[in-house]
Amino acid sequence: MGFINAISYYLPETILSNQYLSELFPDWPAEKIITKTGIAERRIAGKDEFVSTMAVKAAQQLFTEHNINAADIDFILLCTQSPDYFLPTTACLVQDALGIPTTAGALDFNLGCSGYIYGLSLAKGLILTEDVKNVLLITSETYSKHLGAADKSVRTIFGDAAAATLISGTGGGGNIQKFALGTDGKGAKNLIVKAGAMRQPLSAAVLENGRESDSGDDRLYMNGAEIFTFTLRAVPDLVTLVLKKNKLDLEEIDLFIFHQANKYMLDHLRKKLGIPEEKFFIHMEDCGNTVSSTIPIALKHALAQHKIKAGAKVLLAGFGVGYSWGATIIQF
Repeated sequence: MGFINAISYYLPETILSNQYLSELFPDWPAEKIITKTGIAERRIAGKDEFVSTMAVKAAQQLFTEHNINAADIDFILLCTQSPDYFLPTTACLVQDALGIPTTAGALDFNLGCSGYIYGLSLAKGLILTEDVKNVLLITSETYSKHLGAADKSVRTIFGDAAAATLISGTGGGGNIQKFALGTDGKGAKNLIVKAGAMRQPLSAAVLENGRESDSGDDRLYMNGAEIFTFTLRAVPDLVTLVLKKNKLDLEEIDLFIFHQANKYMLDHLRKKLGIPEEKFFIHMEDCGNTVSSTIPIALKHALAQHKIKAGAKVLLAGFGVGYSWGATIIQF
């Protein structure tokens, strides 16, 4: 068994508002941005703020808010697609900064919007070995460092954040049930940063001028239409499968928390699945699409707003870059 016993998160100080974006892109007034995306502002990591520093701040917030001792952590799982370095693994930097015992395991895994679900699956698997009691799952992303300054389609959506979750073998939190997972690498080209790794190194211009270019293969490319089509195709089947695995019907779920991609997409998914609006939780207005951190941030707010009662069944679903998708049920 694995339990979600605590969640905290960190948002950078810098705010990127719709008003500022509308000044950059006059054909996108602030009202249009929030109507379509559901986002009023997003947080942006500073030049000297990276995945490791945000991860540490989220974990420290978790330890303080929930009276958790770093010495009790047995394993760190860190989900990111914008690591500090190619190597060493960022989780090792986080272990040292937090003072977590050197007897703890630590690793990074490279996933985007499905990352939190995969992280819960990995954490539960570690706990079931009985070698691990407490897993610190961190999702930390600085997607803003991947974005081109002139690309309004992504700058209006993505924000930076880190979330920290304690998953334990015992506790009074949410009991993690069975998972449904999926992958289709044929969609890799539709959400990608092509340059910077081994297959396609950074260009001479980027190496000379730094990562300050407005566009190019070193920046994130998103084919929004294809991502939208993929989501409407894959997510309903994902929900059906995870319900079947857990021997539940849609009507038995008390709350649905999906990856907070954007309001337009979520509205279409909710209507296609026939989910009542009061059972569909959305929280992105003040932080944007924070990639792997959207689900834990939304889950924390749902708990704080008492949307989740004792005995409630909550369906979590993540989907996106890869293509990759996953879902599970949390029994509170």
